[in-house]
Amino acid sequence: MLDLKQIREKPEQIQERLNLRGGYDLKPILELDQQQRELEVKRSQLQARSNEIGKLVGQKLKSGADPKGEEVQALRDEGNQVKAHLSELEPQERELKAQLEALLLTLPNLPSESTPLGKSEDENVEIRRWGDEYLPKNPDILPHWEIGEKLKILNFERSTKVAQSRFVTLIGAGAALERALIQFMLDRQIQAGYVEVIPPFLINSQSLTASGQLPKFSEESFKCDRDDLWLTPTAEVPVTNLYRDEILSAEELPIHHCAYTPCFRREAGSYGRDTRGLIRLHQFNKVELFKFVHPDTSEQEHQTLTQNAEAILQALQLPYRVIELCTGDLGFSAGKTYDLEVWLPSSGKYREISSCSNCYDFQARRGNIRFKEPGKKGTQFVHTLNGSGLAVGRTMAAILENYQQPNGTIRLPEVLQPYLGRETL
Repeated sequence: MLDLKQIREKPEQIQERLNLRGGYDLKPILELDQQQRELEVKRSQLQARSNEIGKLVGQKLKSGADPKGEEVQALRDEGNQVKAHLSELEPQERELKAQLEALLLTLPNLPSESTPLGKSEDENVEIRRWGDEYLPKNPDILPHWEIGEKLKILNFERSTKVAQSRFVTLIGAGAALERALIQFMLDRQIQAGYVEVIPPFLINSQSLTASGQLPKFSEESFKCDRDDLWLTPTAEVPVTNLYRDEILSAEELPIHHCAYTPCFRREAGSYGRDTRGLIRLHQFNKVELFKFVHPDTSEQEHQTLTQNAEAILQALQLPYRVIELCTGDLGFSAGKTYDLEVWLPSSGKYREISSCSNCYDFQARRGNIRFKEPGKKGTQFVHTLNGSGLAVGRTMAAILENYQQPNGTIRLPEVLQPYLGRETL
C-alpha cells in the first residue's frame, strides 16, 4: 500500500510515477481524503464542545445551580444535540475511511527510480546471460511434454480425467525427479542462510490482501466457498503474513526464509498460451525465497536474493539470462524486479523460471509489519523481497530438454544424481 501522507503531500510526483505503470488516477483518493479530513475536523470540534458542555454542567451544579433550572437544561439540550450530531458523523467518517482504504488497496507499488522505463515486456532490459557453453548440441530435441510422455514419467491425459486440463501426474522417475529438485533447492538455500518454513497451504483473505493479491487478482486464485480460505498461489503469501501486525526489533533483521509449497493458480486470461507441458499449470510446486530486511540494506539484499536463485540454475548447468523488468511490466507489489529466464531449446526461447522482486515497504504497509530500532522513537516499516528459487515444474521442463540425449534418454545433472541414485532417466 502506498503512503497516504506521501500521496497527500506530493500528489503530482506520485501520479507521475503511477503513470509509468498505466491508468491509475489519484483524484478520487485525494477527494475522499479531503472529505474525510474535513469530517474529522468537524467531529473533533463537536467532541470538544461535548466535553466542554459536560464540564460546564458540572461546574454549574457544583456552584449551586438548580439541576432542573433553565440554564442547566439549556446546556444539557445542547449537549444532546451535539451527541446526536456526533452519532451521525461517526458512521459517515468510518464509511469514508473504508472507501479510502479500498481505493488505496487498488494502487500498485511505485517503480523504483532505477527501474527501466517502458510500457511492456518488449522494453525489458537484458542484464546478463550465463551458460552459453551448456547450450545443447543435439539438433533433434523433443518438447519436454513429448519426451516426458515417451519416457512414461509425465501423464497429462489421465490428469484431465482426474481434474481438468492444465494438470499433470508425475509417474515413477518423474515423481522422483520432482522430489529431488525440491530437496536440492531447499538444501542449497538453507546452506545460503535461509531458514526453512512449511507454512499453511490454505490462506485467508487478509493474507492475500497484505501480500497484494487481493482485491485485484481474486480471479487468479482458487477459493474454498464454505470458508474464508484460498489455495495459496505462491509461498510468498503465507510467508509475508507470518509477521503481519507485529513489531520486530532491529536486531531480528534480516529474516531470510525459504519455503516449499504447492501453488494453485487459475491462469485466468492465459487460455491459448502454453496449453501443453509444464509451463502454465493450475497446480505446480515451487521453492520460494523471502526476506524481511532493514530499508537501508534492501537494495543489496535484492542483488543477493537474485544471485541465490541464479545459483540453482548454475549448479544444474542450465543456460539462462537475467532480465530487468521495465516500469510497464512490473508485478503489482514490486518496485524493482529481475526475471531469470531459462533456455528451452524446443521452442528456441528463454522462458521465465524465477521472478526476484523488491517490494520495499509496500507489502509491509498492507500487512502492518514494522520494526523498532533501539534509542529511536517510533517504528519503521520493514522492506520485503521475494523470488522463486525455483519453480520446480519449469526446472524439470528445462532439464528434460537441455539434457536430452540423441538416444532418447535424459542425462541427469551431476548435482541431482546422488538424490536419485542414477545418472539417466
